[in-house]
Amino acid sequence: MKLSGKGIIVTGGAQGIGLGIVERLAAEGAAVGIADLNLGAAQRAAEQIKVAGGRAIALEVDVSDRAAVQAGIARFVDKFGQLDCYFNNAGMNIPMPFLDITESNWDLIMRVNGLGVLIGIQEAARQMIKQGTKGKIVNTASIAGRQGYADFAPYCASKSSVISLTQAGARALAPQGITVNGFSPGVVATPLWTKLDKDLMEMGVSEKEGEAMDAFSQAILLKRAAQPGDISGTALFLASSDSDYVTGQIIPIDGGMILV
Repeated sequence: MKLSGKGIIVTGGAQGIGLGIVERLAAEGAAVGIADLNLGAAQRAAEQIKVAGGRAIALEVDVSDRAAVQAGIARFVDKFGQLDCYFNNAGMNIPMPFLDITESNWDLIMRVNGLGVLIGIQEAARQMIKQGTKGKIVNTASIAGRQGYADFAPYCASKSSVISLTQAGARALAPQGITVNGFSPGVVATPLWTKLDKDLMEMGVSEKEGEAMDAFSQAILLKRAAQPGDISGTALFLASSDSDYVTGQIIPIDGGMILV
């Protein structure tokens, strides 16, 4: 029980990578806040954790809305006492051919994936400083933050910003004893990829279901897409005392897809 007594919020925690992280952290003894736009899904996830003997609360949060983030943190602290770790995991993607990318597409993706992470780092840090405790902030980046993909340009830019914000946050918050790290998944079998697969079919990039994921997976040395459980072990490491001397780092979890 590496996280016994710890309070942790995971944004985008109601499905996919976020849900896998929430379940792993709760199993290790953490009280978890499942922060998500989809309150119903967050409530169902929280109930499942409670049935399994864990502690959880569902929080309706738009990560790009500072007031909503502040309210979610306040509600979590009111219930569980303090915030020890905050995962900026929520994200989205709407692919478009490079020459067709619109300002509205760019603005939406950057607002959620970029601004949302900045707000999350700031507000989590403010709560930790207010408590007078050290803490951990963990951001979900992507292999798309390391190299550009023609049909995902705004998403790539947003995830590159996550990497930069992680480094900047680590420098800014080290004096307060707060570490800021992240991880970069590759191809992960989640609802986000299911939607992405459909979007690419509609764009004419692929012709049948699963073709896009299979094409991307060809570059993975381990020859398979990841499952959320492949991500949660690294999330546990970054949330636990095992990573106390790690800050400003992005850990790849991509099966050897990108070698840098």
